[in-house]
Amino acid sequence: MNWIKRYYENDLLNDSVKGKITVIYGPRQVGKTSLVNKALEKTSLKIFRGSGEDFDLRDILESQRLSVLKNAFSGYDILFIDEAQFVRKIGLILKLIIDSMPKLRVIATGSSSFELSGMISEPLTGRMNVKFLFPISILELNNCHGGAFILQQLENLLIYGLYPEVLNTGKKEEKIDILHSLRDSYLFKDILALENIRNPEKLISLLRLIAFQIGSEVSLNELSNSLNIANKTVERYLDLLEKTFVIKKISGFSRNLRSEVTKTCRYYFWDNGIRNSVINNFNMINARNDIGALWENFLVMERLKKQNYMKIYSNNYFWRTYNKSEVDFVEERDGRLFGYEFKWGKKVPKAPKKWVETYENSEYIVINKDNFFDFVT
Repeated sequence: MNWIKRYYENDLLNDSVKGKITVIYGPRQVGKTSLVNKALEKTSLKIFRGSGEDFDLRDILESQRLSVLKNAFSGYDILFIDEAQFVRKIGLILKLIIDSMPKLRVIATGSSSFELSGMISEPLTGRMNVKFLFPISILELNNCHGGAFILQQLENLLIYGLYPEVLNTGKKEEKIDILHSLRDSYLFKDILALENIRNPEKLISLLRLIAFQIGSEVSLNELSNSLNIANKTVERYLDLLEKTFVIKKISGFSRNLRSEVTKTCRYYFWDNGIRNSVINNFNMINARNDIGALWENFLVMERLKKQNYMKIYSNNYFWRTYNKSEVDFVEERDGRLFGYEFKWGKKVPKAPKKWVETYENSEYIVINKDNFFDFVT
């Protein structure tokens, strides 16, 4: 397997309009640069490609001198700045560029969303077209290789995840090496380099605790006590891990019952392979006791990817009462509630009585290996 066509590939150029900045966010190593370069291959327009890691380019941009910027970029149709978060005051600089060169199309990518969005969002309010790129989605994999391929590879996808480099490697040992490298060199790099983390080992320990609690509510107090750090520090670390696309928080849903759980959250990993790397467990499914958690993590994240790419606008929750009635994943969209229960086996449980009684017009659907395709593609 080589290049897997990304969902945005065909429309990226059409969506990149004059006078606006197309910003592509996402974790490191998911293919943001490759996506833009693939899309740009299809045009004969004059393009400047550069990286925010390039000192010379940074000097030009950070000068903020209109004459310098015009001399550098006025002869191009498209300006592509990769790793734009390394350029100080990049939002103000890009605003200067499009204000002074309104016919120029600008594309910028960035890995550290908290760093890049903080510098871009305010100066470019109303001037940005934001896209999120994640590890390969089942939606994209299905479009490229079809359902039979996914079903054949499902166990590997649950264990090793969907990072492009991992998918393009056939050997188990190489997959594991890549995932460990991603975990150590890329995921933590953004946080440790850009934030003043006094106890990086605590951050790693926190992530490990989260990895063992997939599908369960996470208590800040319990995490704080386990790690012997303050609640506010735990909260900050979790926020950083979410903003760097390592984990995703899902909150509890409540509308009518005092017995509904709302004060705790659940956390999922954007990629199963990264989660398994954090706990250093790459055993196959028949030798694991966490297949339910792997399946739930996989389905939640693939659903979120589908929502993002296909513009399915939804508020996402889990639902649970204090007497243990629960629904794994709840979507609030189009004025209705859709409840989903995730089961690896063929068991099809009935909807919880309290769910049916409290939310009369809601849906309740069990997602298993037989019907998950419609849910994620």
